[in-house]
Amino acid sequence: MKETSIPDDAIILTADEASAAADRAFEVRCAAEDVSTAVTEGANTAELHRLCVELLTKARDAERLR
Repeated sequence: MKETSIPDDAIILTADEASAAADRAFEVRCAAEDVSTAVTEGANTAELHRLCVELLTKARDAERLR
């Protein structure tokens, strides 16, 4: 953006977009905590697999910017 202090390669998000990105990051952390809890509690392989799939789905979703 010429004549501003904003770098030309900056990405500008609306407040809603920034909030959505923060929400997706929070969902990833919660899913990771679920996996950790399941491991600590001795969850079976099927349950761990389900939680890992959910974690990966949320992590992929969190990577994108809207």
